[in-house]
Amino acid sequence: MDERMERIIRAADHLRSLTGTRKPRVGIVLGSGLGKLAEKIEEPLTVPYRDIPGFPVSTAIGHKGNFIFGRLGGKEVVAMQGRFHYYEGYSMDLVTLPIRVMKVLGIEWLFVSNAAGGVNFDFKVGDLMIIRDHINLLPNPLVGRNMDEFGPRFPDMTRPYDPKLIEKAETVASELGIPLKKGVYLAGTGPSYETPAEYRYFRMIGADAVGMSTIPEVIVARHCSVPVFGMSVITNEAHDDYAEDYENNGDDVVAAADAAADRMSMLFAGIISAL
Repeated sequence: MDERMERIIRAADHLRSLTGTRKPRVGIVLGSGLGKLAEKIEEPLTVPYRDIPGFPVSTAIGHKGNFIFGRLGGKEVVAMQGRFHYYEGYSMDLVTLPIRVMKVLGIEWLFVSNAAGGVNFDFKVGDLMIIRDHINLLPNPLVGRNMDEFGPRFPDMTRPYDPKLIEKAETVASELGIPLKKGVYLAGTGPSYETPAEYRYFRMIGADAVGMSTIPEVIVARHCSVPVFGMSVITNEAHDDYAEDYENNGDDVVAAADAAADRMSMLFAGIISAL
């Protein structure tokens, strides 16, 4: 058996031994400062990543590093309270390992979130942006031997973010009175923040928001034929006309994400309940 598959099966078997008959239908990935949604999960069972065989440890600011099993919006879910990033030094196999483990555990949908810089001049700090498409500047996680157990060698990416889930999100947001943006998310390697010239370039090639994560997880989910809903919290204005003394600050990003987390939590719960 492929060593990658062995790692996935070993982790999934360990989690099943802890969760018993629970079978998550929805997987959720919570980005920087967005772990607050995990507090909304009912009947929670928390499993630290460090206790899962073969799992890396999350080292990023604002990422607690837990799987949380429970109920949200009336559905069984498993939430990642923090993710893994390429900039932490992990291979793409490890960055996306939890997505394949969640697929083996039985998820039918994946919800991903992140903190992002708004390169679109119309975006302000605290805005919620539905990700309608993406531009990937990270290594593709499907490079290497194809894992036929999950999907084809050349998976289609015409609709990486599910149109029906986007439609549900817009309906739920309207009912809750939560304003939404919609746009294209671009991911680079990090960990350094981008230069003003890079922000200008990203805007020119069609990006609305920029970050350092999410897309590898989405590619792997789509390889597995799992529908994806994605959302960015705009935590800083990634423009190229800064004041002389301006600088990007990781703590400020986490604080801005935390301030928007309640609205995102309400929205995710509403969409999940409508599935």
